[in-house]
Amino acid sequence: MRILSWNVNGIRSVRDKGFLNWLHEESPDILCVQETKAHPEQLGPDLLEPDGYHVYWNHPERKGYSGVAIFSKEEPYRVSYDFEEMGLDIEGRILAADYVDFFLFNIYFPNGKKDDIRLRYKMAFYKAFLEYADELKDKGKKIIVCGDVNTAHQAIDLSRPKENEKVSGFLPIERHWLDDFISHGYIDTFRHLNTEPNHYTWWDLKSGARARNVGWRIDYFFVTENLLSSLTDAFIMPEVTGSDHCPIGITITS
Repeated sequence: MRILSWNVNGIRSVRDKGFLNWLHEESPDILCVQETKAHPEQLGPDLLEPDGYHVYWNHPERKGYSGVAIFSKEEPYRVSYDFEEMGLDIEGRILAADYVDFFLFNIYFPNGKKDDIRLRYKMAFYKAFLEYADELKDKGKKIIVCGDVNTAHQAIDLSRPKENEKVSGFLPIERHWLDDFISHGYIDTFRHLNTEPNHYTWWDLKSGARARNVGWRIDYFFVTENLLSSLTDAFIMPEVTGSDHCPIGITITS
């Protein structure tokens, strides 16, 4: 099974840049997208009912902001939209799909760069999600977590770590949460299989950073330890354009 994840920075924008052709050419079993910035009523049947896929959307009340979606060839037996257990307004940032073999979270984690209020919200979101996921993991669930985490974990995960030590997305408090998350048994699939530098998933558009590969790796696939033996590949697709992020993916066997 091949699962992809992509922060599209606007589903309507990326649709106009060939998203549906790309989807059908790649033909993933599951595609998780983040930052859709659209409500379903703003979309046409080409996105709501693409050939071969069941599609699920979550979004906040505010239009043009946040939002996630899952495109799935197999129909999950349950999809979750509301996460009252987290005790937060999650701003349309999470979808969870329950399949026979695993439980999949598609998440657009908050960005903390705006101000201290948003950074506090980001850290509260991190904490609440880990508690929620651990409850499932403790029940023996096989869990996949993918999406835009909005934090580079280690110095290898961004081009200019020294210059960004005091920037949200690489703050010690944010990186510590990733340490904690991984210590709870969630494995960074790409780093598990690839220890080389210069692999990124986001580049600043305004500075033309992508052409120079001055980027950050802030998009991830994590799996719980009970899924690790099924993992056969984890990869980044920097050749795919259309957003300031590129897609990432994993392959797992059943």
